[in-house]
Amino acid sequence: MSLDPQETFRPRRSVLYMPSSNERALEKAKTIPCDGLILDLEDAVAPDAKETARDNACAAARSGEYGRREIVIRVNGTDTAWHADDMAAACAAGPDAVLVPKVDSAEAVRDLVARMESAGAPEHTKLWTMVETPVAMLHAEEIAAASDRLTVLVMGTNDLAKELYAEHVPGRHPLLTGLGLALLAARATGKAIIDGVYNNVKDVDGFLAECRQGREMGFDGKTLIHPGQVAGANEAFAPSEQAVEDARGILQVWEEGSGSGVVTYNGRMVENLHVESARRVLAMHEAIQALEADTAG
Repeated sequence: MSLDPQETFRPRRSVLYMPSSNERALEKAKTIPCDGLILDLEDAVAPDAKETARDNACAAARSGEYGRREIVIRVNGTDTAWHADDMAAACAAGPDAVLVPKVDSAEAVRDLVARMESAGAPEHTKLWTMVETPVAMLHAEEIAAASDRLTVLVMGTNDLAKELYAEHVPGRHPLLTGLGLALLAARATGKAIIDGVYNNVKDVDGFLAECRQGREMGFDGKTLIHPGQVAGANEAFAPSEQAVEDARGILQVWEEGSGSGVVTYNGRMVENLHVESARRVLAMHEAIQALEADTAG
């Protein structure tokens, strides 16, 4: 039985933070061709606008007006006065996921899942956690494995750089150890992982270079702070035309040579691992096409 690629590979190439205190931004988001939206109650919202932002985000999540875009509500941290009310409201609204910042332990994940269950969060509402501290990097596998309800890790690279006393430099050399540990944890536990934001919205070349780096490392996509970054992320984290063509060719020669032991494609030996990768490329390609067709419609 073949799996629905939309179920197996949900595209998360471009996941855009939107300040939920800004109603115009939430309206505009309905037309932005991103794969996911993080309706933010935390960093992008002033203290005196927290309650308004919460109401707006929950209304947006309930509206059903965002098509197939994945809708995530980022609540304020567990150490804030707003967290409990944010969690209760977000769980009642039933978005695709609730994103919690600064999660540093497996115990914290289990506690958050228990809070979601006690708040009556529907089964489809998953937990996403931000990993953004040295402690989180060193315990990333424990965090990722703590619950099946946790499906996505989100890199908080700004906070990680701050905690490391590191500088933001091209190539992100100071952050590579942390990025690698989080990636290893995600892949070891079957979770998705989304790269951190790029701060300079005017530096297009730098942004595209960081997207390429993230894709080459293995991230599923990138979190974004401006709609102008969506197209670049969508292209960078999607299989290229050549990759799709090669995947089809690999599967064709594999099927034609079934039982022969060894097959080649364009002079390269094809093994089971190449076939698995080819199937993943095509499934992702089909999922992206379905998402973009829905968004365009």
